[in-house]
Amino acid sequence: MRKRILAALTAASLAVSLAACGSAGSSAAASESTAAGTGTTEAAEEAEDAAEGADAATGEAFTVGICQQMPHVALDAATLGFKDALVEAFGEGGVEFDEQNAQGDSNTCNTIVNSFVSSGYDLIMANGTSALQAAQAGTADIPILGTSVTEYGVALGIDGFDGTVGGNVSGTSDLAPLDEQAQMLADLFPVAEYPNVGMLYCSAEPNSAYQVEQVSSFLTEMGYTCTDYSFSDSNDLATVVTSASTACDVIYVPTDNTAASNTEIIQNICLPAGVPIIAGEEGICGGCGVATLSISYYDLGYATGEMAVKVLSGEADIAEMPIEYAPNFTKKYNAANAEALGVAIPEDYEAIAAE
Repeated sequence: MRKRILAALTAASLAVSLAACGSAGSSAAASESTAAGTGTTEAAEEAEDAAEGADAATGEAFTVGICQQMPHVALDAATLGFKDALVEAFGEGGVEFDEQNAQGDSNTCNTIVNSFVSSGYDLIMANGTSALQAAQAGTADIPILGTSVTEYGVALGIDGFDGTVGGNVSGTSDLAPLDEQAQMLADLFPVAEYPNVGMLYCSAEPNSAYQVEQVSSFLTEMGYTCTDYSFSDSNDLATVVTSASTACDVIYVPTDNTAASNTEIIQNICLPAGVPIIAGEEGICGGCGVATLSISYYDLGYATGEMAVKVLSGEADIAEMPIEYAPNFTKKYNAANAEALGVAIPEDYEAIAAE
């Protein structure tokens, strides 16, 4: 672990380097500022050089364990943003990452976290609800920052959650306005033509159930009939999707990690059946949906990284850090699926870039 004697030096460089980087967290933007030759950037570079010099002298760096729940586009982007924020603040030699992926297995999340705790890491980043739950259960001492977690009160079983977890846990939420997602579905698929909505989600993910409950409430008030179609894991996904596509006019899929990792299965069933999907996030929409109200998971991960910088430098007490939320939401659509299903998309929607 990095010696605490470096904390003061890191905090000094932090104030300048964060001012240069900005909350957007773009490496390109930092490069442009350097090219402009501003005094602030020069000062940031000098502070970073000093910090890296200290690293070279001690041969030590902050050690950060990353437990990612499973591989898919959104979580991958959040992890990348998180790492970029820390490297920009501390330099390549100032932080060491142990990045591990649980491949969708909650037991593996526990094993990964236990290895981080045994190694005495300085901070744990938990990417996904199962990863966060494992981290909280694994340690009450090492600071934990979650990301790509929809509702912390639901994920951690906190009654009357007020926005601050307390203890050694904080992080960022990927929750997009659920009432606006429901309204998006209503705007694109009017109740008179699409009265039956299937709510497709993984029953093992409590935040997925939370989103479905909320969106169902909004849609029911609009006159839709909502039916839950929950699957336990990828093994029964195809069977459940087939049932939903047979009985429903349109399907809603929340920000669900298991669904995000299996969009091809969903696409191959729903598209031939002519059933459109409104998705909770861009990765799912790009894989099998028609439209989404989405956030940038890279930016969300970067914001989590900025929180980590404050914790590691001693600038902030994690017990007092409220959960942070994505500042911007964008209406996006899958052009190929919209065309195939004959869905007219309004002009204020942005097309998801084809991979």
